[in-house]
Amino acid sequence: MEKEHQIFGIRAIIEAIQAGATVDKVYIQKEASSELMKDLMKVMKRGNINFSYVPIEKLNRLTPNNHQGAVATISPISFFDLESLIESVIENGKKPLFLILDQISDARNFGAIIRTAECTGVNGIIVQKAGSAPVNGDTVKTSAGAVFNIPICKVEHIKDAIFLLQASGIKTIAATEKTDKNIYDLSLNEPLAIIMGSEDRGVNPSVLKIVDEKAKLPMFGTIGSLNVSVACGAFLYEAVRQRN
Repeated sequence: MEKEHQIFGIRAIIEAIQAGATVDKVYIQKEASSELMKDLMKVMKRGNINFSYVPIEKLNRLTPNNHQGAVATISPISFFDLESLIESVIENGKKPLFLILDQISDARNFGAIIRTAECTGVNGIIVQKAGSAPVNGDTVKTSAGAVFNIPICKVEHIKDAIFLLQASGIKTIAATEKTDKNIYDLSLNEPLAIIMGSEDRGVNPSVLKIVDEKAKLPMFGTIGSLNVSVACGAFLYEAVRQRN
């Protein structure tokens, strides 16, 4: 984690949140229970800040400084409002192409996906606040700087984002092996949002229940799945092929 993208110390983190800094995630020492820590928890909950409890060893790896049991990551980008972004894309006469990442947690996978999304003309990437990879140095590096060129929206719940997209006339397609449909047999030449699932679980079952379509990639080897960034690239470039 680059030092310019982190804050350590409880009071400093509280002040950063109250000042409106784009705090991506806060790492809290397990079993920390000081009065100041309780104040931090209240501020984070009011601001709906993503946080997790970790052993003190992890905090010590993040910074050698006196962290007081709390280290925060600061996003190097500002996040977009999803509803405003959808309206902007539609008003500009573009055929929308959005990408939804359902709790992809690896920063390097996230960065690789952002890079491919930027190369394929994706209008915006949607992630959930809780459980998603942070935008950190690894993300920026793996994206080759593409993270600064494509809108990224953080939402409370993926399902709410899907409902909003559907209400805006945008078809939603989930990438999953739990279907008989092949991606190459579906129409992607229309307003579209593609949903990619987490590295270990895939797309959440509750999300699969509400999408318009489910599709998979054909697999001919003995390995049953692809890396999520590779699979995402295959889906996006099929969309590009059909649209051109």
